[in-house]
Amino acid sequence: MTVDTKELVCTIAYLIGVKKHIIINCFEQECPDVIERLLADNNAMIIRYLSKIRTTLFLKFKHTDDEMRYNLKNLNTIEPYDHENIKKLEKAGISLIKPNYRSELYMLDITRLIIEHIDGCSHLFPGWINWAYIRDLFSVPKYTKPGVMKQEFEKFISNILYYPFQMYIHWKPADYGSILYNDGKFLNILYQQHNDTFDDFSKHKDAHSETKNNIYDFINSGNRIAIAVDCENSDVFKLYGVLKNLKSQELQKIDKIVLYDDCHTTSGWDWLEPFSSIPVEHIEVERVQNHKSLVDIKMTAGVCKDFYENCIDSFILFSSDSDFWGLITSLPKASFLVMYEYSKCGQAIKDALSENDIYYCSIDDFYTGNIDDLKRAVLFSELEKYFPRITEFNGLELARLVHENTRITASEKEIEIFYNKYIRTLRLACDYDGNFKIVIAS
Repeated sequence: MTVDTKELVCTIAYLIGVKKHIIINCFEQECPDVIERLLADNNAMIIRYLSKIRTTLFLKFKHTDDEMRYNLKNLNTIEPYDHENIKKLEKAGISLIKPNYRSELYMLDITRLIIEHIDGCSHLFPGWINWAYIRDLFSVPKYTKPGVMKQEFEKFISNILYYPFQMYIHWKPADYGSILYNDGKFLNILYQQHNDTFDDFSKHKDAHSETKNNIYDFINSGNRIAIAVDCENSDVFKLYGVLKNLKSQELQKIDKIVLYDDCHTTSGWDWLEPFSSIPVEHIEVERVQNHKSLVDIKMTAGVCKDFYENCIDSFILFSSDSDFWGLITSLPKASFLVMYEYSKCGQAIKDALSENDIYYCSIDDFYTGNIDDLKRAVLFSELEKYFPRITEFNGLELARLVHENTRITASEKEIEIFYNKYIRTLRLACDYDGNFKIVIAS
C-alpha cells in the first residue's frame, strides 16, 4: 500500500504565503522536516513575504492606493499589510518601501523582486522536477508591459476560489479542487498547465504508515539487528529511498548494513556509506569463473556468521532471490524481514514467507523523490570520468551515457534536466598554480 506525499505542496504553500497555522494543520504530520527547513531558509522567507504582500495588494489594491494618495500612508503603515514581515525583508536586504509611491508601482516592484529572487529557492525542490514550471508560478512574463498586471488582477479576482488558499500564483485558473492536496495531484496539474505530463508515481508515492509500523515493530522486537543486501538483486537508489523515509530514531537501532556486492553491479553501492546514518560494510565478492556469481553463497555465509559469532538475532534482507529461502529456514531461531522488488520476485517465495509468518514488503513502494543527493554524487562521479576527453561527446548523449552506466532509471525529460543543469553549465577553472580543471556547477 502507498500514500501520496505532501513535501512539494507544503513547500509551495509556504512560498506563496499561506498562513502558518494552515500549513501546520495541513502538512506538519506528514512532513515536519520540510517545514523546519523552510522556516530556517532565508531565500524561502523572502519569497514568502513578497508573495503575501503581492496577494494583499491584489485584494486591497484600491484601498491601498487611496490610503497612499489621500492619507499619505505607505505599505508599512496601512493596516492589511504585515508590518513585521516588511521589516524582516528590510533586514534581508530587500528595500521595499519607497516614498510617493502608488499601488501600481508597488505591484511592478514586488513582481520584479520575486523574479529576481525566486531562483534562490530552486534548492528547495528536487532536481527531477522541471524548475521552469515551478518558477512560472511566481514569475509574470512581460509584467512591465502595459495591461499585463491588470489582466492578472482581473483573472485573480474573478477566479479567486480556484487559487490555492486564495493566494495569488501565475497560472491558468480552473476548477481542479485543491491543487495543493498532495504532490501527485499538484504535479499532474502543474505539468498539464504546460502541455506536459508527469507519470512517475515513485516521485510522489510513499509506503503506507502500516508498512512502516511493521518495520518499526520488527526493529524494536530484536536485540541486535542488521541489514543484509544482495546487491545483485537490489536497487541501491530504492534501498536509499527506504532508509531516507524511515524514522531516524528507529534506524539508529540497526547495528550495520552489510552489502554483498559483485564486480558487475552499479558503482552506486560505493556511495551508500557516506549518505547512510548506519555503519556500512561493503563486501565485494570476486568471481572464480566469470559467468558465475558467488554473492548468494557469500551472503548466506555472512548472515550465519553474524548470527552465531556476532549475536545478531534479527536480519532485514534486501533481495528478491528465492534462493535465500534456504538461508531463512536454516536459521529458525533468527528473525527475518524481507524487502523485495516487484519485478524481480515471484509469487512462490511470497507464499512461503506468508505461510511462515515472515513479514515482507516491496522497496518499490517507498518514496524516491528525495534521494537526489545520492544520485547526484553517483552521476557526478561517473561524469568526471569523461572529463579528459569530454570534447569527443555530444552533451545530451553524454547525459544519457552516465545515466546508463550508473543504472539510474530516468525519463528522457529528467535526463534533459540533468543535461541543462549540469553538463551545459560545465566550466573551465584555473587554480593558483595555473592548472586547469573542469568544474560542475553546484
